[in-house]
Parts: sequence; structure tokens; C-alpha cells
Amino acid sequence: MGKIKLQTAGKKLRGTLTMPGDKSISHRAVMLGSIASGDTRVQHLLDSEDVRHTVTAMSNLGVTFSTDNHDLIIHGRSLNELVEPSQMLDMGNSGTTARLLMGLLANQPFAVTFRGDKSLSKRPFARVIKPLIAMGVSFVTKNDHLPVTKLGTHELAGLVYELPVASAQVKSAIILAALQAKTPTTIIEPIATRDHTERMLAAFGVHLVREDHQIKITPQTHLTATTIRVPGDISSAAFWIVAGVLVPKSALTLKQVGINPTRTGIMKILQRMGAKFTFDNESADGEPMADIQVQSQSLHGTTITAVDVPAMIDEMPLVVLAATQAQGDTVISGASELHVKESDRIATVTTQLNKLGADIEPREDGFYIHGGTPLQVKQPTIIDSCGDHRVGMMLTIAALITTGDVSLANAEAVNISYPNFFSDLSEVID
Repeated sequence: MGKIKLQTAGKKLRGTLTMPGDKSISHRAVMLGSIASGDTRVQHLLDSEDVRHTVTAMSNLGVTFSTDNHDLIIHGRSLNELVEPSQMLDMGNSGTTARLLMGLLANQPFAVTFRGDKSLSKRPFARVIKPLIAMGVSFVTKNDHLPVTKLGTHELAGLVYELPVASAQVKSAIILAALQAKTPTTIIEPIATRDHTERMLAAFGVHLVREDHQIKITPQTHLTATTIRVPGDISSAAFWIVAGVLVPKSALTLKQVGINPTRTGIMKILQRMGAKFTFDNESADGEPMADIQVQSQSLHGTTITAVDVPAMIDEMPLVVLAATQAQGDTVISGASELHVKESDRIATVTTQLNKLGADIEPREDGFYIHGGTPLQVKQPTIIDSCGDHRVGMMLTIAALITTGDVSLANAEAVNISYPNFFSDLSEVID
């Protein structure tokens, strides 16, 4: 795909879109279905590069898959039936796959080496490696970066672990390892994070106990196959939610989007900034979902702190974009984790949006955004995803409210999580 010319200001967005399956839930459905007794059916699985890496990794561990009328059928194996892979497990760009599999495979008696692409290999894994070592896992790694080799394990011990930083991926890795330990485990979260792992384990017959900010895990390795309906991805819907708000004269309906309260942080922030949304056809079976209706409206600036960040960390580039168009200034803090995403999102978002005329000051743990600044370029301008899928899509939305000639470099990065993004845009642009 390389560099593409973007649609700029002058069009509106109207119509109905069905979002791709939620990426976080898709990963977990593949992993847990792989170790459940029987055949698990997964409906509306996200077909993206990241999820394919999870499917391939489980295939390399001996799990088999088939399809039926667009559903993925997982022919599960118990944890003690997984086989030693004949090659390194390739995580691609998927940090979720790497971190969760380190927990899922923590008690396997064989060695497993995890490798990633250039971007993922720059991201630190100390947060997940440290608690797993405390449980009895041994790793061989250089500076806690991929490639990482997990050595054969013969017994895991439970522990009481307080997460130093709120992270659903680290929490999930510990939970998956704790199910295989000899003694119970307690995880203490500083701030509640997304609970997809806990919800899905319940669907497979495993029940954890949550008390305030503590999660108590009693060892249990037997999972029972089930049917999982993956809701539309709120992180993908977020691009259209922000576009619907910012692009003049727009009105969009997003079908059956996941509205898990641990994931709707961006909508809560937009509501705090003055936005209003309508929810229809709500369902609360397992993962809650609903049709979301959004239309163009004005926003005002706000203050975002560390308490807000976990429920919207992936959508932060979009929050920054929305803030550039809000009346008044917006201050974002407590988001230092953005430095170690697919790109340094604090630096990347600031640099690329400022190319379009935004007025953003980067901070060590966030941004200071001067709102109400029209986006415009006086000469042909190239903005760059920098290989970051979420930045690439955010910049495409930014172009829709930018006057001038704008092109996007490294546009293919969107395929990591939303392969149909540009075709969906063509469906609703008017």
C-alpha cells in the first residue's frame, strides 16, 4: 500500500458500519478455546495479522482449527497435551499474543522461544517476566526484550502480586499462569483494567473471585468448550466515533460494538467534553454490546489523569485529535506507557498532528493540547503512520477535517488491526 493520498475536508460521513471483531477478545478466544475440552466455536473473530499470529502460534503447539460458515472452530487440547513447537513462536507485532502466551505456557515442561517483528522487539517485557519468575518460571533474554526463551517448567507456585502499573496484559498473563500453580494467587490492581480474560474464563467454566482491587485465583486447568460471540471492536469503532463527532454534518450507526465498561474510556472522555451518544439493541450476555449512534457536535477541553488512562490507552491518539478541535485546552497526564506502544505515541502523535496545523506540546507522561485550532496545510504534506496502525487510522480521520493536500506514508500498518478500514471509509463518505 505504501503512501496513499487521503480524503481531506469537504465531505461528511453517513451510514451504518459493522465493526471488525474485538482484537483483545479474539486473542483470548483463540487461546482459551485451544486449551478447552471439546470444540469451541468463535463467531465474528477478527481476521487480522495480530490474531493470525495467535492462531499460528497455537497451531505450532499442536492445536487444530477448522472453519464453518465463517466461524472458527477450535479443536481444543488440554494444557498437558500441548506439544513442543519445532520452531520459534512468531508474535509478529502482537504484544498481546506474546504476553498472554508467556502466562499460558508458563508451566509447560518444554522450552519455548518467542520472537517478534522489529517494532515488537523494541518493547520491554520485564513487567510480565518478573512476576512469572516469582512463580517459578525461568527465562533467557537480553535486557527483557524479544526474543525471549521460556525454559521448561516443572512446578509453579502461587503468589500475592501487586501490579506496579495497571496492565490488562500483565494481569492476564499472571491469571493464566496462576490457574496452573500449586497454590492460590492474589493479584492486586492499582486501577481496574479491562476484564476480558476474567469474563471469558467464566464462559469456559472457570470462575475467579474479585474483591475491590483484588483478584483471587484458585488453580484450575480444566476448561469446557463453548461458543464465543466476539463483539465489534470498540477500539476500531473509536475511529468512527471521533470522526462522527468531528466531521461536520455527519451521522453514523455502528452495529453491535462491545461496550464493556473497562473499554469505553474514550466515550466517557468525549461525554465529559460535551459529546452525546445513543445506544440501541443492548445485549449483556457475556461481553455487553450495543448499536452506537453518533453525530457531529462541538466539544470543550478537559483534564485527563492516570485514573482515566487504563480504559482508553489504545484510543489516546484519537483523544488527542478530538482535543485539537475542542474549545479550550486539554491536559493529559499519567500516560507514560504510550512511549512503549507500537511507536512512541507521545512523540509520533505530536509530530504528525502538528504537521497538519495542530498545536500540541508533548509531555513526559502525556500532552498539553491547545484546542480550537483549524487543521490546514498550505502545501502538499506527507504524514506518516510510523508503522503504528492506530496512528495511521487516526491520521486518516484527521485528514477528513484538514484543508489542503495530505498523503499518508506507511498506510499498510492499518492491516495489523483493521484490514477493512479504508474500504469502510469509502462506504460512509458522502
